Amino acid sequence: MKLIVAIIKPFKLDEVREALTTLGVAGMTVTEVKGFGRQKGQTEIYRGAEYSTNMVPKIKIEVVCDTALADRVVEAMQQAANTGTIGDGKIFVLDVGQAVRIRTGDTDGNAL
Repeated sequence: MKLIVAIIKPFKLDEVREALTTLGVAGMTVTEVKGFGRQKGQTEIYRGAEYSTNMVPKIKIEVVCDTALADRVVEAMQQAANTGTIGDGKIFVLDVGQAVRIRTGDTDGNAL
């Protein structure tokens, strides 16, 4: 299993969700976050307003999937979140050692 963490621009969330749903991804966790990368201190456009800041609003998406599906999930996220401008974000892929569904006690692949 893989944990895929993507940091994207907020307005791209719906496109990424739709792309993942098409692949059969059954769930994800979404968190509103703030941070900076290489664009630190540069002007950003957020909800139609231009501003300059050190901390830029972003969305963090976390998805756990089978290892066989991980490459397609990453590709779908990258294509859906891409605007071609600075600050599009990053995708991280990590190994998951164990998963447990709390309600049933199912583990690993059955817990997804």
